[in-house]
Amino acid sequence: MKINKGDINKIEDYLWEIPKSFREKMRVPSRVLASEPLLDAIMEDRSLVQLVNMASLPGIQGASLVMPDVHEGYGFPIGGVAATLYPDGAISPGGIGYDINCGVRLLTSSQKITEIKDKLEALSKEMYTQIPSGMGKGGQIKLSLEQINEVLLTGAEWAVEHGYGEKEDLAFMESKGRLQNANPSLVSEMAKKRGADQLGTIGSGNHFVEVDYVEEIYEDTIAEAYGLSKGQVVVLIHTGSRGLGHQVATDYIRQIISAMPNYGIEVPDRELACVPFNSKEGQDYFGAMCAAANFAWCNREVISWEVLTAWATIFGPTIEPLKLMYDVAHNIAKVETHKVGEVEAQVIVHRKGATRAFGPGFEELPESYKAVGQPVIIPGSMGTCSYVLAGTAKSKELTFGSCCHGAGRRLSRTAAKKQVNAPVLKEELRKKGIYVEAGSFKGIAEEAPIAYKDVNIVVDTVSDSGIAKKVAKLRPVAVIKG
Repeated sequence: MKINKGDINKIEDYLWEIPKSFREKMRVPSRVLASEPLLDAIMEDRSLVQLVNMASLPGIQGASLVMPDVHEGYGFPIGGVAATLYPDGAISPGGIGYDINCGVRLLTSSQKITEIKDKLEALSKEMYTQIPSGMGKGGQIKLSLEQINEVLLTGAEWAVEHGYGEKEDLAFMESKGRLQNANPSLVSEMAKKRGADQLGTIGSGNHFVEVDYVEEIYEDTIAEAYGLSKGQVVVLIHTGSRGLGHQVATDYIRQIISAMPNYGIEVPDRELACVPFNSKEGQDYFGAMCAAANFAWCNREVISWEVLTAWATIFGPTIEPLKLMYDVAHNIAKVETHKVGEVEAQVIVHRKGATRAFGPGFEELPESYKAVGQPVIIPGSMGTCSYVLAGTAKSKELTFGSCCHGAGRRLSRTAAKKQVNAPVLKEELRKKGIYVEAGSFKGIAEEAPIAYKDVNIVVDTVSDSGIAKKVAKLRPVAVIKG
């Protein structure tokens, strides 16, 4: 199947549609949130083919959607959003991905960048020492079977109860760091074994811990509510459920592919394998997915504790501790209420490389954020800027309350390695005042800025479309990678 520019209709500025009539098996139209230059770039890979395939999911509502940072993925493109009707619409592991609850969190400090510049190199080295990183790398915490079951059940609450965080942190996490539908018994022994020593680790790939400072404020009132100010030092953390989440996805994709014929389901791409949400297989996967999501929230909370430990080592034990601004998932499925046509309905929202972006008044937000909307944290590529946005009411109308999750890849990891001289890049970043600590030059090359779209254009697109407001721009000064 080939999609040409002539197959795509412009609905409004930054919103494009492939009509339901484009292909017989489409149940809804497919929509792209993008500027025209970004749309042209998106057409260079199979993202739009995957978007059209998504529109064939049983029970899908409204439209299949992609954000401006979209790129090709497994089943769903990364940047894909689909809502299926609860309770018997489809749930598809390909719509969540292998890194269940990969997400980001932002910690704020009381210090200005001018106050810590002379200690940045020492801080980056200490953080690299404290935070285990790299493919398959384990951490200091070794969990027994009983303990890992507790983590899978209670999420970030486990970290708080065991001294790796503060109780106040929970209010500043999506779903308070715990999905109640988690069922540890549905997570395989292999998955638990892979996760047993991975709490407090970031892994490899595009995961990182980054020290930034607030370079620019766009919305004073919202920034004040979030506790952000110009020149302030912050820490950005990006990682997920590690090997445990990957194994959960592997286990259930296999089961769901086998189960599909029992429900008479056919999909245009086997990577879109799905079952009814209320089927036994659907409920088993959802219970395991929620457990893996809880592991990821606990993981990011423990990493925050490691960051605080490094902070105190470099700046002294009397320094005011870092505070959690917010933590959001961008690979997850959740049952939510949205307007479908003219009526409110419960739907199963798949977000794969997409961030929840609810506006003011959302009941789950902490009191201090309810008047301004949910924080949306958008990391850029290594050495470029990142952003804090605020969700709006329009996101509920247009994208099932969703926004982009980053810059989005434009080069494969293989292509990036061929084009990037990692030692040279590391030295260039150092000359710009950005200290990079990484386990290998391979990791630096794969995640080079050239491998990604321009995060400024992506963020301007979602801002101009009205689904989120730009609040602050962050500039990196130290990066820790696997």
